[in-house]
Amino acid sequence: MNTARIAVLGIAIVAGGIAAYLASGFSETPAPAQPVAQLQTVDILVAKSDISLGQSVKPDDLQWQTWPAATASSNFISRASKADAVKEITGSIARSPFIAGEPIREQKLVKADGSGFMAAILPAGFRAVSTEISPETGAGGFILPNDRVDVLLTKRDKNPDGKGADVPNSEIILTNIRVLAIDQAPKEKEGTSALVGRTVTLELKPEQTETLARARQSGTLSLALRSIADIKTVEKPEALTNKRGESLNVIRYGVASQQMMQK
Repeated sequence: MNTARIAVLGIAIVAGGIAAYLASGFSETPAPAQPVAQLQTVDILVAKSDISLGQSVKPDDLQWQTWPAATASSNFISRASKADAVKEITGSIARSPFIAGEPIREQKLVKADGSGFMAAILPAGFRAVSTEISPETGAGGFILPNDRVDVLLTKRDKNPDGKGADVPNSEIILTNIRVLAIDQAPKEKEGTSALVGRTVTLELKPEQTETLARARQSGTLSLALRSIADIKTVEKPEALTNKRGESLNVIRYGVASQQMMQK
């Protein structure tokens, strides 16, 4: 046997040994996989499509959706606790808007029981009072339902010395008032379409309705739009009066503009 044959035989033996080793390694039983924890879920009632403020809820607006049990709030409506929720909620009026996929909460719904929309969404102890406004007294048409406003009264007082023209005076008579609705009609302004309200409906306490009624007979009412960041702000009484010639900041979502009071 020559040297070449011996070399070939040696290589074959080595290759066979390697193949046998690899085969024995792959034939071993793999370690069992660790069990994966099963995620606990519940069926939650959600809005199938957007539901706007004041909209009457229909069955097509709702659907059941799988939701992680760990993140399901007690305020959500689950199929396990209220299987007939769709039937029970149908016909309710949305006191606040829902977006598609948002869990339904009964706190944001109200049963009309034959009453109109406005009576249904009014909180207990409050009244809805309407008053006329003009584009000049309505923050340029930017006041929308659910905004918060201050109500100002502008009137002309007689000159103390009895001479000359009457003296204009403005004061804030109501603060942090919620706008329930605003009558809007399209109006062309500088080539663009704007929505300008002419009648606003405010959410008032009984004593505030009396203040507003007296003010309407005394002068002109104006609305000052409040910032969303100022909703919980409590003003001091001495800061509520605007003297002649002072300016009023009209703020919404952090953007401010100066509006000069009538002189």
